Amino acid sequence: MTADIKRFAEENRLSGAVRHGGVLYLAGQVADDATLDTEGQTADILRQIDALLAEAGTDKSRLLSVQIFLTDINESVAMNRAWDAWLDPRHKPARATVEARLVDPAWRVEITAIAAC
Repeated sequence: MTADIKRFAEENRLSGAVRHGGVLYLAGQVADDATLDTEGQTADILRQIDALLAEAGTDKSRLLSVQIFLTDINESVAMNRAWDAWLDPRHKPARATVEARLVDPAWRVEITAIAAC
């Protein structure tokens, strides 16, 4: 039975987020504008995450876990500038940051998350 599963921002191959049992699972989010630098792409992604969380009835203070994928781990300082400006320091999620090759070479950052609803 899927009545207790709600999907948000559905696309051809995936949903941007799926809520089940009071938990929201976000798909990997990438920048709408791939011409931005790492800090700009990160800020763009975090804006998208805020919108998905709001659509599902939650917010960044309820984030449980975040995974950040960078195409160049040396760009973590730039990514963290956007992250630190966005993060609520009273509600920090568990987080992992790794270097990875992303599907589109123009993407510098991809972020996925799990949040309580």
